[in-house]
Amino acid sequence: MHNRTTSWVNGTLVDSADAAVSVLDHGLTTGDGVFETMKAVDGRAFAVTRHLDRLTRSARGLGLPDPDHDLVREACAQVLAANPVPLGRLRVTYTGGNAPLGSERGTTGPTLVVALGAINRRPDETAVAVVPWRRNEHSAVAGLKTTSYAENVVALAAAHRVGASEAVFANTAGRLCEGTGSNVFVVIGGRLLTPALSSGCLAGITRQLVIDWCGAEETDLPLSALQDAEEIFLTSTTRDVQAVTRVDDRELPGTGPVTAKAMTVFTERSGDDLDP
Repeated sequence: MHNRTTSWVNGTLVDSADAAVSVLDHGLTTGDGVFETMKAVDGRAFAVTRHLDRLTRSARGLGLPDPDHDLVREACAQVLAANPVPLGRLRVTYTGGNAPLGSERGTTGPTLVVALGAINRRPDETAVAVVPWRRNEHSAVAGLKTTSYAENVVALAAAHRVGASEAVFANTAGRLCEGTGSNVFVVIGGRLLTPALSSGCLAGITRQLVIDWCGAEETDLPLSALQDAEEIFLTSTTRDVQAVTRVDDRELPGTGPVTAKAMTVFTERSGDDLDP
């Protein structure tokens, strides 16, 4: 029973095992929804304002109504209070709501769900695998954090089959883009670089903080940068800054000096952005 959690569904706290949305919800039938994942530390969520602003950008990109930030904050606060964990993944899901069985939206209004799961601190180092599929930087949903994640599920399973924790995509132009749930940074000639948003990658919250705090440069990068880089690391809400020590068959040294500094700076500064 100790693993039972409580979630917030359209205004009500419910046992997660019994929580339900309609089988007609457009998020289920078509993936018509957006979401955010926040890190929760001792009952406090990290970078809430940044995440809610991105939730709104994603919703607008799909043509959904703007989410009510005050309502989402209240839902998050209730879920955090109901599920005391030292480290958690706080997930906000916002969908098109009930709709006909097709691509048309209904008129009942959006669905809002907030859930929390306990997580363990990630290892400092990991392996990644480059997958053959391409991110479409010209897509109608490029750069939006939508619930249409089947492409990521397939890619991540492929990475896991070769002993990697993340899959990395190129875009349709063959340029380095992103991971399934992470942004990629490389060190080349001592410079810290990451693909620009024009690559089609997600505007990661941790990505932006590393750019701001560590002086990383956004630029157009070939996929071969993964073979040329002196150091590589991933950023995401649950990874923070994580060193990459293997890309496919290429072994890299342990955590390099630029990566180690980024880890330290992020750890030291991120305590300032825990929202009460």
